[in-house]
Amino acid sequence: MLKMTERPVQRESVGPNTQHAAYSEKEAASMETDNRTLLFEKLPVHRAVCRQIIPAIASQMIALIYNLADTYFVGMLDDPAQTAAVTVVYASFVMLTAVSNLFGVGGGSMVARALGKKELREAKQISSISFWGGLFCAGLFSGLFLLFEHPLLVLCGAREGVYPFAVQYAKWVVVIGGPFTILNTLLANLVRAEGSAVGAFAGVSIGGLLNIALDPLFVLPQFLGMGSKGAGIATAISNMAAVLYFIIYLARRRGATVICIDPRALSHTKEHLRGILAVGFPSAMQYALTVVAIAAQSRFVSKYATEAIAALGIVKKLDQLPLYFSIGVSNGLLPLLAYSHSSGNQTRRRQAFRFGCSISLGFSLLCFVGYEIFAPQLSALFIDNALTVRYSTAFLRIMVTAMPMMSVCYPCIIQFQAMGRTREALIASVLRKGVLDIPLLFLMDALFPLYGCMWVQPIVDTVSLGVATGLYLNIQKHDRIEAAVPLHI
Repeated sequence: MLKMTERPVQRESVGPNTQHAAYSEKEAASMETDNRTLLFEKLPVHRAVCRQIIPAIASQMIALIYNLADTYFVGMLDDPAQTAAVTVVYASFVMLTAVSNLFGVGGGSMVARALGKKELREAKQISSISFWGGLFCAGLFSGLFLLFEHPLLVLCGAREGVYPFAVQYAKWVVVIGGPFTILNTLLANLVRAEGSAVGAFAGVSIGGLLNIALDPLFVLPQFLGMGSKGAGIATAISNMAAVLYFIIYLARRRGATVICIDPRALSHTKEHLRGILAVGFPSAMQYALTVVAIAAQSRFVSKYATEAIAALGIVKKLDQLPLYFSIGVSNGLLPLLAYSHSSGNQTRRRQAFRFGCSISLGFSLLCFVGYEIFAPQLSALFIDNALTVRYSTAFLRIMVTAMPMMSVCYPCIIQFQAMGRTREALIASVLRKGVLDIPLLFLMDALFPLYGCMWVQPIVDTVSLGVATGLYLNIQKHDRIEAAVPLHI
């Protein structure tokens, strides 16, 4: 009978390098936790808000500049059809933002609230679900757009002379580059959610600055001369570079960050996905309805003149300065508001919200004055066509009246999302886009042909702000009543 000898168990040796690596990873995680606690709990409110919103605003300004770059460099061709093509496709580009916000804003709010409860593992799970959910929807959206490209572009106002340019531009911006656009915005929101606003800013900056550098190279005739198609290629390449940056950023900070894109972290998927979609849905719906509103407005304007469509595109670009500023303020506020709400520090949340709103409103008032005074000069920056500039000047002076209301609407909606108030966020969102503006387009265009369409947004934003304020005051009243009721054990 053979006697089996037991082989000694070989233990994995832990050398000084392995120990040092493990210690460094734990040390990095501890330092990151301390930094989050300092930002979200200990810094004075105005300093904490500024630390979050300044990089977020800067990110939005760079995103604005590279959005303007397409219109600006295509406008230098002095071809209203190509400028109009960029305007027509912009509606589909906004839809990409809707998809990214579904998972980026929803996931970002959930991550920040998990951190407020000190649930680091839950934050990792939520971020992984957000990333892979966003990637799946990005591929699905690009495929569906390719399948229904012709009716969608025609619906958005691509007339016979504009359609060929719109197809070429959309191929690169939506079909090929769309998934990278979605992931760029999504990852920036997730990174910002843990308090790393500078890291998010760096990623957005890389994409934006690269786009600005590539646009003249691809668009202008003295270089590659690809026109509006070249602008689309530049946008796609830029967003690819930004996504690559975020992947490298997260890999290098693997031990310190709670933002995880590893599919192995997918856990409690159904539960977390429900929360992500519930919080992100109002933001996504607002952008999706923006697409419908832009398409409807372009459709109304397109029956007048190609120059009017081009002018509307220019005004939409100029209108984005206060809009993107307000979105930057809101994006920066979201983690701070969500963390404070989750940790029970409602006083800090309210103070941060008020301070952020005052910054957003102040900037919008400056833009209002500047745009009213310099409307012709600003319009002429984008195209050397007298009729287009004339339309653009008139449109701009009407639409800027919406800016002060809009600048407070966005922080209100983002606060509802930070608090997990899906119903209030959804009501405020759909009022801004979809419920009021499309019916008003029919009425205002009938009463004041062409120019009446431009008065729709100021009316809608005024009503939306009133409703959002009422909803917020109702929440405050409810919270005060609950706080006043004694607990009976």
